Amino acid sequence: MGPSNLAGALYIMTLTGIIEHIFQWLHVPAHIGDAIMGPLLMLIDAVIILAFILFVVLYLIYGLRKIMGWIQARIGPNRVGPYGLAQTMADALKLLMKEDIVPRMADKWPFIVAPIIVFVPAYMVYVVIPFGKGNGWVAQDLNIGVLYIIAILSIPIVGIITAGWASNNKWSLIGAFRAAAQMISYEVPLVLAMVPSVMLAGSMSMQRIIGAQSGTYFHILPRWFIASQIVGFIVFLISALAESNLTPFDIMEAESELVAGFNTEYSGMKFAFFFLAEFAGMFTLAAIATTLFFGGWLPIHPALSFIPPVLWFLAKTGVIIFVLMWIRSTLPRVRVDQMMNFGWKVLIPIALLNIVWTGFIVLKT
Repeated sequence: MGPSNLAGALYIMTLTGIIEHIFQWLHVPAHIGDAIMGPLLMLIDAVIILAFILFVVLYLIYGLRKIMGWIQARIGPNRVGPYGLAQTMADALKLLMKEDIVPRMADKWPFIVAPIIVFVPAYMVYVVIPFGKGNGWVAQDLNIGVLYIIAILSIPIVGIITAGWASNNKWSLIGAFRAAAQMISYEVPLVLAMVPSVMLAGSMSMQRIIGAQSGTYFHILPRWFIASQIVGFIVFLISALAESNLTPFDIMEAESELVAGFNTEYSGMKFAFFFLAEFAGMFTLAAIATTLFFGGWLPIHPALSFIPPVLWFLAKTGVIIFVLMWIRSTLPRVRVDQMMNFGWKVLIPIALLNIVWTGFIVLKT
């Protein structure tokens, strides 16, 4: 197969190529096909991303239960389906069948809208996540991809505050106040930890940041940014734990103190939205860390480039998710004052110093 034939075959394998092939098969006029191509692509991308999120969340929950069981010398899910693989689907079905209650004294419409405000940003971030090589594996490769992610990650706090206030419950309101303090505080070091990768790549495009990490040191070690940004990655990882509401920073849903925190009054589908957002956010932050620090879909060595890029991306993201779950299964919850002091007095100064260090590296190169 010649280069032109190979390029044509690869184009047909993309979403755009498949749709054009279907249009030709159905004899759709060219001007009509061009008019509906854009909206149709966006709709299909949205459906694919939603299906992927639902699948990922289902098996992240299963994986968390199994890993926590393994670390804490328990069995974990093992009854519904082979090896308990259908347990999470059964739990999701049970949750969706529960009565959807709106408390009599709650502020009805803000109470209903709040879970949507929390979930939609976790869904929108996936637009710029590059799962593989080329534009066929990213919904939209924005030139301001990192800035877009930072902006979107700031939205869920609005939904959490709305949920706590609209519930007309003191435990929900306290949980919402804690969430506001925690997420706003740890968003600062999270963003500061992302800046050095942008400085090293000279771009905010997620695909270009991955491209800047191609190549090897001494023909052996990959040129991933983690080599010079180990401190930035640690700051990012700790901040990601707080942003994802994972132990030891799960004080906004501290069951022993606040019943269930800001979502105490929620049930049924609305509660499921909060659950979906939390686990989708965990995957999102792991995927961002993979892109910024571990070369995204790049192989660990050029000799292994025969493995599809999307598998490299998912494998690296899976390792980071395992680390997050490991920490969640091991460490106890910290106090509120300890968490706030650590964020403002430790992580932010370290992140600022890391930016200065990266500036010296950029000047020398």
